Amino acid sequence: MTAADLLPPDPLLHLLRRATYGPTPAAVAEIRKLGAAAWLDAQLNPASITDTVADSLVARFPWCRATIPAIRAGVTAKTLKMYDWSPMWQLSFVTPVRAIWSRRQLFEVMAEFWSNHLNVTCPTGDVWDSRTDYDAAVIRKYALGSFADLLKASARHPAMLTYLDNRWSTKALPNENYGRELLELHTVGLTYTESDVKNAARLLTGLTVDATTGQYRYDPAQHAVGAVTVLGFSHANASTTGGEQAALALLDYLALHPATARRIVTKLCVRFVADDPPATLVTSLVKVYLDNRSAIAPVLRALFTSAEFAASIGAKTRTPYEDIVATLRTLDYGPEPSGTKAAESLYWICANAGQAPLAWAPPNGYPDVAPAWASPSGQLVRWNAHLNVGAGYWPTTLVRPASLVAGFAGTTTPATYGALIDAVSTRLLQTTLPGPQRDALAGFFGKTPASPVKAKDPAVDWMFPYLMAMLLNSPTFALR
Repeated sequence: MTAADLLPPDPLLHLLRRATYGPTPAAVAEIRKLGAAAWLDAQLNPASITDTVADSLVARFPWCRATIPAIRAGVTAKTLKMYDWSPMWQLSFVTPVRAIWSRRQLFEVMAEFWSNHLNVTCPTGDVWDSRTDYDAAVIRKYALGSFADLLKASARHPAMLTYLDNRWSTKALPNENYGRELLELHTVGLTYTESDVKNAARLLTGLTVDATTGQYRYDPAQHAVGAVTVLGFSHANASTTGGEQAALALLDYLALHPATARRIVTKLCVRFVADDPPATLVTSLVKVYLDNRSAIAPVLRALFTSAEFAASIGAKTRTPYEDIVATLRTLDYGPEPSGTKAAESLYWICANAGQAPLAWAPPNGYPDVAPAWASPSGQLVRWNAHLNVGAGYWPTTLVRPASLVAGFAGTTTPATYGALIDAVSTRLLQTTLPGPQRDALAGFFGKTPASPVKAKDPAVDWMFPYLMAMLLNSPTFALR
């Protein structure tokens, strides 16, 4: 049996598992009604999708979208302390909330993708006043736009300039940190020379942060002039006043470099198709990327409609963060009626599982391949989370069905253990388990699939959450 055999060969469910954080009953009904093409069209145009539930939840975190001036005004008004991490924590807490309850699922997946690619660790001290603005004004603004625009916005944002030290880079002492990561991580990959790094660093001098306002500014007095060459890009760089435009020209050049196209496309294929994506797909999508001058939506459309994507069922495994988010989505529990305690709990559940959203410390972002997350201890944490969330042990305030048995097995209790397992499996996994797994689950309750279910049996009483959890522990659910 292969991993593909554990999942239904349904192209609509396959698209949902990959382009979202996991199916919900409503999402399954929607994609079956619209069809794959119309559903994808809507997801690539997130403004067309009403998102009232997610919007109301985000409103509970008033600082999560705060601009730099707003945070500094909060310090002046003493609603925040100097160097206060509260806005960053609110952004951290709201991230899984958006992933779970937003209807704009592909947008949220891409916001995570770019946050990871252009990583600025959250929370961390130096970006206390700029990290929320970076999320709103850079990552979320350009998540489905062009990579060139996203890269230029990132390069001129105080959060990135601070995180990778360019704000302190001067003509006398150019700092190479951002220039190196710009090449190695953000664009072309390991195709550069040390000369390229030094020239990039010199060209990026002057892109800094105003010490008084905390906002981006270009300082011509700190720009290093003189001709530069970076990976075939040449610029006379003759004046300090033209230094910013010279740097932007380099960023445009890098965004449209064939090596960058291959790097971005490969990462998208790793995210959506396979840990080792087909070379044919990567090559075809590089052309789409370059033909569309780094616009991401055409690349995603071509990816999701490709034969290679259709053939990739079972080829991806959920990361710990995706596992926790998908658990909430398939359970379809509602958010707590008020407050933020459950959202904060969900963040810490992700952190306990090893993947707190936005919190990866190095600039390279969280890994997105199965071996990076394969450990018995990590698996055990996720299994415990399935039971805790499903049973309502933690968090306690999510809105759950009055009767879990009725909610997940039907209002009429199935007659046999096999039928019970099939009913709950179909509800949670959109498929039934293979025979040996089904037999093992029945055996956990001391029964066989043919055994009758009696009204007072623990399996439909106090032990029912264990049945739910074990289905979520299955290899089927672990697959993206």
